[in-house]
Amino acid sequence: MTLPAHETGTCPSGDVTIHYRKFGKPGATPVLIVHGLSYFSYDWIGVADALSGDREVVAQDMRGFGDSTWSPEKDYSLKAFAGDIDALLAHFGWDKVILIGHSMGGRNTTFYTSGHGDKVEKLILVDWSPKNAKAGSDRVTKSVAGVPDAFASVDAALDYYGHDKSNPAVRARMEAYLRPVDGGFSVKRDTVFRDRFKKVLETGEAPKQPVDLWETLASISCPVLVVRGRKSDMFSEENAVRMKQENDNLTLVELDTGHNVAGEDAAGLIRELRAFV
Repeated sequence: MTLPAHETGTCPSGDVTIHYRKFGKPGATPVLIVHGLSYFSYDWIGVADALSGDREVVAQDMRGFGDSTWSPEKDYSLKAFAGDIDALLAHFGWDKVILIGHSMGGRNTTFYTSGHGDKVEKLILVDWSPKNAKAGSDRVTKSVAGVPDAFASVDAALDYYGHDKSNPAVRARMEAYLRPVDGGFSVKRDTVFRDRFKKVLETGEAPKQPVDLWETLASISCPVLVVRGRKSDMFSEENAVRMKQENDNLTLVELDTGHNVAGEDAAGLIRELRAFV
């Protein structure tokens, strides 16, 4: 499968090395894309390429994900994720940036923006709200907690996630999402996340957020675009209404997708992003 041309590189940040994919050339305000918990930079190649006609666009792998390194200190705090964004901006020499965050990446970009308002021109949140809907939260908890140390084959991984094994693009994506290990292939994600979800299943108690994300969202003064999937099990309509109430700078648009907006309607998402960017 041929992917759009782009550069790859790494950037040191604290106790990790961040891997990124870079598109475009200097021009208008650059864009940084931060993926979600069950995704990585590969999932944003098409969107990044489409947005890069007049600017630089970077899709990063978060610490502990994709081809970024795992934190030896197991530091996956909001502060650490924000530090990685700051390191990337310094690495590219960007004084201003437009941030796009999907799901968990939305949480991290919201937190970063609240503390770095001078650096963020616009914030785009793709199917993220400060409170996950219960159905989606339960689904993700079970899915992540159940991931084995190794899948015997790529087909086994495709079966686990319920993906179409006959689709070449789906297979190529899974091959990029896995790395060879003893016994087969493992997901490119620190096992600390799986273990946290296992604990949730065992105890019934979700980890507490260190900050009030509703207050964090409300504190942001730059323009904010929220793209919600109408069929998403992670983002309730009730929370969409509340987000608009919490921040007057927020614009909400909806697409006819589930949680994986970029994967289900890339054209629609690109249309909305271009209009806002």
